[in-house]
Amino acid sequence: MEHKMMDAIVKPIAGEGLELRRVPVPTPGPGEVLIKVHKTAICGSDVHIYKWNEWAAAHVKPPQVIGHEYVGEVAELGAGVTGLTIGQRVSGEGHITCGRCRNCHSGNIQWCNDHMGVGVDRNGAFAEYVCIPARNVIIIDENLDEEVVSFFDAYGNATHTALNYPLVGEDVLITGAGPIGIIAVGICKFAGARRVVITDMNEYRLDLARKMGADAAVNVMKEDLPSVMKSQKLSEGFDVGLEMSGSAAALNQMIGAMRFGGKIALLGLGASKMELDIKNIISKGLTLQGISGRKMDNWHQMSYMVQGGLDLTPVITHRYHYTDFQKGFDAMLSGNSGKVVLDWTSKKE
Repeated sequence: MEHKMMDAIVKPIAGEGLELRRVPVPTPGPGEVLIKVHKTAICGSDVHIYKWNEWAAAHVKPPQVIGHEYVGEVAELGAGVTGLTIGQRVSGEGHITCGRCRNCHSGNIQWCNDHMGVGVDRNGAFAEYVCIPARNVIIIDENLDEEVVSFFDAYGNATHTALNYPLVGEDVLITGAGPIGIIAVGICKFAGARRVVITDMNEYRLDLARKMGADAAVNVMKEDLPSVMKSQKLSEGFDVGLEMSGSAAALNQMIGAMRFGGKIALLGLGASKMELDIKNIISKGLTLQGISGRKMDNWHQMSYMVQGGLDLTPVITHRYHYTDFQKGFDAMLSGNSGKVVLDWTSKKE
């Protein structure tokens, strides 16, 4: 019997670039679900895979379908799958965990030491269909905007980072105005932060952060953070820091700008080794927490915040048909973009 074929965006070789190919539609095995993809969003890690940096080379095995930010509908259920129906709107948690380790058993799947990433360690969602374990399927309310849901995976990283510490009445510094940092601005304001200040060197993305409600968006190449803090009446420093850039310079500036007893959540991945201002961390009694992936409860929080009025549509800056994926990656590579959404449902006009 001839296998059904589909369009997919593939990492073809161990080098720069991606390719649109015809590949077999996955067959869901026992406990798995086949999802018909409606919309996808391009993540920064997809850009790393496109450019083929050291991290990508360590995980991706060409030829491989990439992509992990998506929304779609249930197309087929593997043997033994219950609680889902054909046609149901869904997305998926991108970390496929072992289910056996101590962290999995205690509900801390974000710390599973043996997880696999959809679109990274195995075939992904930049395709007409994607197959994942049923336990990773997230049911999505039919009333939510599919373009916004397409990047819930990244929104989840921002949610996990931003809500790691209490925010009501707190002053927050975010370093790094990539899409996740920009989303975090909106989350912090929604969750009751008093002041939210974000730093970067990209004026385009700083402007997006202003649209998401930042009280100040600081271009560190042109502006002085201490002066901005003074104008924002931040006399003791920031209560909470969210490090999204992976930059040692940004993290050390954040450490210097924190109040005594302040708390920092670290999401940005930069160089594996960096010099930190340890003296200030100790003398100020700062707390630093590394953030990995999403907690499963973040998926519920994401939906509830959007339903409660958190508007993430300003983060979406580019929309393309999947056959024009190269334009989407070009937009991401330029730095002058927020989230880029690819449509897999319509015919190209």
